[in-house]
Amino acid sequence: MPELPEVEVVRRGLQHSVLGRTVGAADVRESRLRWPVPRELPQTLAGRTLRSVERRGKYLLLGFDHGVLIVHLGMSGSLRFLSRPPPPSRHDHVDLPFEHGTLRYHDPRRFGAMLWHDAARGPVLEHPLLAGLGVEPLSSDFDGEMLYRATRGRRVSIKQALLSGEIVVGVGNIYASESLFRAGIRPGTPAHRVGRERCERLALAIRATLSDAIARGGSSLRDFVASDGASGYFQLDCYVYGRAGQPCRVCGEPVRTLRQAQRSTFYCPRCQR
Repeated sequence: MPELPEVEVVRRGLQHSVLGRTVGAADVRESRLRWPVPRELPQTLAGRTLRSVERRGKYLLLGFDHGVLIVHLGMSGSLRFLSRPPPPSRHDHVDLPFEHGTLRYHDPRRFGAMLWHDAARGPVLEHPLLAGLGVEPLSSDFDGEMLYRATRGRRVSIKQALLSGEIVVGVGNIYASESLFRAGIRPGTPAHRVGRERCERLALAIRATLSDAIARGGSSLRDFVASDGASGYFQLDCYVYGRAGQPCRVCGEPVRTLRQAQRSTFYCPRCQR
Protein backbone atom coordinates (compact mmCIF):
# COMPACT_ATOMS: atom_id res chain seq x y z
CA MET A 1 0.00 0.00 0.00
CA PRO A 2 1.33 3.47 -0.83
CA GLU A 3 2.18 5.18 2.45
CA LEU A 4 2.76 8.84 3.28
CA PRO A 5 6.08 9.20 1.41
CA GLU A 6 4.67 7.66 -1.78
CA VAL A 7 1.56 9.86 -1.67
CA GLU A 8 3.70 12.94 -1.00
CA VAL A 9 5.90 12.08 -3.99
CA VAL A 10 2.79 11.84 -6.16
CA ARG A 11 1.48 15.13 -4.77
CA ARG A 12 4.70 16.96 -5.63
CA GLY A 13 4.66 15.48 -9.12
CA LEU A 14 1.09 16.62 -9.69
CA GLN A 15 1.93 20.12 -8.53
CA HIS A 16 4.47 20.27 -11.30
CA SER A 17 2.38 18.64 -14.04
CA VAL A 18 -1.24 19.75 -13.63
CA LEU A 19 -1.56 22.56 -11.07
CA GLY A 20 -3.24 25.57 -12.65
CA ARG A 21 -4.47 23.55 -15.64
CA THR A 22 -8.06 23.06 -16.78
CA VAL A 23 -9.77 19.66 -16.76
CA GLY A 24 -11.89 18.35 -19.62
CA ALA A 25 -14.66 15.77 -19.30
CA ALA A 26 -13.48 12.91 -17.08
CA ASP A 27 -13.72 9.41 -18.51
CA VAL A 28 -14.89 7.00 -15.79
CA ARG A 29 -14.59 3.49 -17.22
CA GLU A 30 -14.96 1.67 -13.90
CA SER A 31 -16.73 3.34 -10.98
CA ARG A 32 -16.64 0.37 -8.59
CA LEU A 33 -13.75 1.33 -6.37
CA ARG A 34 -13.78 1.08 -2.57
CA TRP A 35 -16.64 3.57 -2.78
CA PRO A 36 -18.38 4.31 -6.09
CA VAL A 37 -16.96 7.13 -8.17
CA PRO A 38 -19.74 9.77 -8.40
CA ARG A 39 -21.71 9.46 -11.65
CA GLU A 40 -21.74 13.22 -12.07
CA LEU A 41 -17.94 13.57 -11.78
CA PRO A 42 -17.38 14.29 -15.52
CA GLN A 43 -19.88 17.16 -15.43
CA THR A 44 -18.58 18.37 -12.06
CA LEU A 45 -14.99 18.77 -13.26
CA ALA A 46 -15.38 19.71 -16.94
CA GLY A 47 -13.95 23.15 -17.64
CA ARG A 48 -12.67 23.65 -14.09
CA THR A 49 -9.15 24.70 -13.17
CA LEU A 50 -7.09 22.79 -10.62
CA ARG A 51 -6.19 25.31 -7.91
CA SER A 52 -4.33 23.22 -5.35
CA VAL A 53 -2.78 19.80 -4.78
CA GLU A 54 -2.63 18.95 -1.08
CA ARG A 55 -2.30 15.83 1.06
CA ARG A 56 -3.87 14.70 4.33
CA GLY A 57 -2.37 11.46 5.55
CA LYS A 58 -2.57 9.09 2.58
CA TYR A 59 -5.31 11.10 0.84
CA LEU A 60 -4.62 13.40 -2.10
CA LEU A 61 -6.79 16.51 -2.17
CA LEU A 62 -7.19 18.07 -5.61
CA GLY A 63 -8.73 21.48 -5.01
CA PHE A 64 -11.03 23.40 -7.36
CA ASP A 65 -12.99 26.61 -6.82
CA HIS A 66 -16.18 24.66 -6.13
CA GLY A 67 -14.85 21.68 -4.18
CA VAL A 68 -12.17 19.05 -3.69
CA LEU A 69 -11.55 15.71 -5.41
CA ILE A 70 -10.44 13.26 -2.70
CA VAL A 71 -8.21 10.50 -4.04
CA HIS A 72 -6.87 7.45 -2.20
CA LEU A 73 -4.53 5.03 -3.96
CA GLY A 74 -5.68 2.01 -1.96
CA MET A 75 -3.47 -1.08 -2.01
CA SER A 76 -2.23 -0.93 -5.57
CA GLY A 77 -3.32 2.33 -7.15
CA SER A 78 -1.33 4.93 -9.04
CA LEU A 79 -2.09 8.38 -10.44
CA ARG A 80 0.11 9.15 -13.43
CA PHE A 81 0.33 12.10 -15.74
CA LEU A 82 0.72 11.00 -19.37
CA SER A 83 1.56 13.61 -21.98
CA ARG A 84 0.72 11.10 -24.72
CA PRO A 85 -1.60 8.56 -23.10
CA PRO A 86 -1.74 5.11 -24.70
CA PRO A 87 -5.09 3.35 -25.01
CA PRO A 88 -6.36 2.48 -21.52
CA SER A 89 -5.60 -0.99 -20.19
CA ARG A 90 -7.85 -3.23 -18.11
CA HIS A 91 -7.12 -1.56 -14.77
CA ASP A 92 -7.05 2.06 -15.98
CA HIS A 93 -10.32 3.13 -14.41
CA VAL A 94 -10.46 6.95 -14.63
CA ASP A 95 -8.92 9.54 -16.95
CA LEU A 96 -8.85 13.26 -16.14
CA PRO A 97 -7.94 14.97 -19.43
CA PHE A 98 -6.02 18.24 -19.51
CA GLU A 99 -5.04 20.27 -22.56
CA HIS A 100 -1.45 18.99 -22.36
CA GLY A 101 -2.03 15.37 -21.32
CA THR A 102 -4.07 13.02 -19.14
CA LEU A 103 -4.07 12.18 -15.45
CA ARG A 104 -4.81 8.45 -15.31
CA TYR A 105 -5.95 6.49 -12.27
CA HIS A 106 -4.83 2.84 -12.35
CA ASP A 107 -5.88 0.37 -9.65
CA PRO A 108 -5.78 -3.42 -10.20
CA ARG A 109 -7.34 -4.27 -6.83
CA ARG A 110 -9.86 -1.41 -6.82
CA PHE A 111 -9.33 -0.65 -3.11
CA GLY A 112 -8.73 3.03 -3.81
CA ALA A 113 -11.19 5.90 -3.94
CA MET A 114 -12.09 8.99 -5.94
CA LEU A 115 -14.77 11.07 -4.21
CA TRP A 116 -16.09 14.59 -4.62
CA HIS A 117 -16.47 17.00 -1.69
CA ASP A 118 -18.52 20.04 -2.64
CA ALA A 119 -17.38 23.36 -1.19
CA ALA A 120 -20.94 24.02 -0.01
CA ARG A 121 -20.53 21.21 2.54
CA GLY A 122 -17.80 23.09 4.38
CA PRO A 123 -14.04 22.54 4.76
CA VAL A 124 -12.79 19.32 3.21
CA LEU A 125 -10.88 18.46 6.40
CA GLU A 126 -14.28 17.96 8.06
CA HIS A 127 -15.10 15.16 5.62
CA PRO A 128 -15.76 11.89 7.53
CA LEU A 129 -12.71 10.23 5.97
CA LEU A 130 -10.41 13.02 7.15
CA ALA A 131 -11.91 14.43 10.34
CA GLY A 132 -10.66 11.66 12.65
CA LEU A 133 -7.09 11.44 11.38
CA GLY A 134 -4.12 12.03 13.68
CA VAL A 135 -1.51 14.73 13.28
CA GLU A 136 0.80 15.02 10.30
CA PRO A 137 4.20 13.53 11.24
CA LEU A 138 6.15 16.17 9.31
CA SER A 139 4.26 19.08 10.86
CA SER A 140 5.26 21.15 13.89
CA ASP A 141 2.36 19.56 15.80
CA PHE A 142 4.19 16.25 16.01
CA ASP A 143 7.01 15.78 18.50
CA GLY A 144 8.12 13.49 21.29
CA GLU A 145 6.01 15.15 23.96
CA MET A 146 2.87 14.86 21.84
CA LEU A 147 3.63 11.19 21.16
CA TYR A 148 4.29 10.53 24.85
CA ARG A 149 0.98 12.07 25.93
CA ALA A 150 -0.99 10.29 23.21
CA THR A 151 0.34 6.84 24.14
CA ARG A 152 -0.43 7.00 27.87
CA GLY A 153 -2.98 4.33 28.73
CA ARG A 154 -2.59 2.56 25.40
CA ARG A 155 -1.82 -1.12 25.95
CA VAL A 156 -1.50 -2.07 22.30
CA SER A 157 2.02 -2.45 20.93
CA ILE A 158 3.82 0.73 19.97
CA LYS A 159 3.86 -0.39 16.35
CA GLN A 160 0.09 -0.92 16.32
CA ALA A 161 -0.38 2.49 17.92
CA LEU A 162 1.57 4.05 15.04
CA LEU A 163 -0.32 2.10 12.38
CA SER A 164 -3.77 3.00 13.70
CA GLY A 165 -3.62 6.55 12.31
CA GLU A 166 -5.33 7.92 15.42
CA ILE A 167 -2.16 9.46 16.86
CA VAL A 168 -0.14 10.18 13.74
CA VAL A 169 -1.12 9.62 10.10
CA GLY A 170 0.63 7.98 7.18
CA VAL A 171 3.13 5.83 9.10
CA GLY A 172 2.42 2.45 7.52
CA ASN A 173 4.07 -0.92 7.91
CA ILE A 174 7.36 -0.17 6.16
CA TYR A 175 8.05 3.12 7.88
CA ALA A 176 6.84 2.03 11.30
CA SER A 177 9.32 -0.87 11.23
CA GLU A 178 12.14 1.36 10.03
CA SER A 179 11.39 4.15 12.50
CA LEU A 180 11.27 1.78 15.45
CA PHE A 181 14.64 0.37 14.40
CA ARG A 182 16.19 3.82 14.20
CA ALA A 183 14.79 4.64 17.64
CA GLY A 184 16.01 1.33 19.12
CA ILE A 185 12.54 0.26 20.29
CA ARG A 186 11.21 -3.31 20.08
CA PRO A 187 7.96 -3.20 18.01
CA GLY A 188 6.02 -5.37 20.46
CA THR A 189 6.60 -3.02 23.40
CA PRO A 190 3.27 -1.83 24.87
CA ALA A 191 2.78 1.78 23.84
CA HIS A 192 2.20 3.02 27.40
CA ARG A 193 5.58 1.61 28.46
CA VAL A 194 7.54 3.73 26.01
CA GLY A 195 8.87 6.53 28.19
CA ARG A 196 9.25 10.22 27.40
CA GLU A 197 12.89 9.97 26.28
CA ARG A 198 12.20 7.05 23.95
CA CYS A 199 9.11 8.82 22.57
CA GLU A 200 11.35 11.75 21.72
CA ARG A 201 13.75 9.43 19.89
CA LEU A 202 10.87 7.76 18.09
CA ALA A 203 9.30 11.03 16.94
CA LEU A 204 12.65 12.17 15.53
CA ALA A 205 13.13 8.78 13.88
CA ILE A 206 9.69 8.93 12.24
CA ARG A 207 10.36 12.39 10.82
CA ALA A 208 13.81 11.39 9.57
CA THR A 209 12.63 8.11 8.06
CA LEU A 210 9.73 9.71 6.19
CA SER A 211 11.90 12.58 4.96
CA ASP A 212 14.55 10.15 3.72
CA ALA A 213 11.89 8.09 1.95
CA ILE A 214 10.43 11.13 0.20
CA ALA A 215 13.90 12.14 -0.95
CA ARG A 216 14.35 8.65 -2.40
CA GLY A 217 11.03 8.78 -4.26
CA GLY A 218 9.24 6.46 -1.84
CA SER A 219 9.38 2.66 -1.85
CA SER A 220 8.47 0.53 -4.87
CA LEU A 221 7.85 -2.98 -3.55
CA ARG A 222 5.17 -4.07 -6.03
CA ASP A 223 2.98 -1.51 -7.76
CA PHE A 224 4.00 1.97 -6.71
CA VAL A 225 5.19 4.49 -9.29
CA ALA A 226 5.25 8.28 -9.04
CA SER A 227 3.07 10.54 -11.19
CA ASP A 228 5.76 10.49 -13.90
CA GLY A 229 6.06 6.68 -13.80
CA ALA A 230 9.34 6.63 -11.86
CA SER A 231 9.96 4.00 -9.19
CA GLY A 232 11.05 4.77 -5.63
CA TYR A 233 14.28 3.48 -4.12
CA PHE A 234 13.95 3.77 -0.36
CA GLN A 235 13.44 -0.01 -0.06
CA LEU A 236 17.11 -0.41 -1.00
CA ASP A 237 18.06 1.52 2.17
CA CYS A 238 15.86 -0.37 4.64
CA TYR A 239 17.59 -1.48 7.83
CA VAL A 240 15.08 -4.22 8.70
CA TYR A 241 11.95 -4.19 6.54
CA GLY A 242 11.89 -7.17 4.17
CA ARG A 243 15.27 -8.42 5.46
CA ALA A 244 14.27 -11.36 7.70
CA GLY A 245 17.25 -13.65 8.30
CA GLN A 246 19.74 -11.22 6.82
CA PRO A 247 22.39 -9.60 9.05
CA CYS A 248 21.48 -6.31 10.69
CA ARG A 249 23.26 -3.48 8.89
CA VAL A 250 24.41 -2.11 12.27
CA CYS A 251 25.31 -5.08 14.51
CA GLY A 252 25.24 -8.14 12.23
CA GLU A 253 22.57 -10.01 14.22
CA PRO A 254 20.03 -11.74 11.92
CA VAL A 255 16.89 -9.66 11.43
CA ARG A 256 13.80 -11.34 12.84
CA THR A 257 10.15 -11.16 11.84
CA LEU A 258 6.87 -11.60 13.68
CA ARG A 259 3.19 -11.17 12.87
CA GLN A 260 1.28 -8.26 14.37
CA ALA A 261 -2.36 -7.82 13.41
CA GLN A 262 -1.85 -9.92 10.26
CA ARG A 263 1.15 -7.86 9.15
CA SER A 264 4.81 -8.77 9.06
CA THR A 265 7.03 -6.86 11.44
CA PHE A 266 10.81 -6.79 11.09
CA TYR A 267 13.27 -5.93 13.86
CA CYS A 268 16.77 -6.51 15.19
CA PRO A 269 16.74 -8.33 18.56
CA ARG A 270 20.05 -6.72 19.57
CA CYS A 271 19.58 -3.12 18.45
CA GLN A 272 15.94 -2.86 19.56
CA ARG A 273 15.09 -3.29 23.23
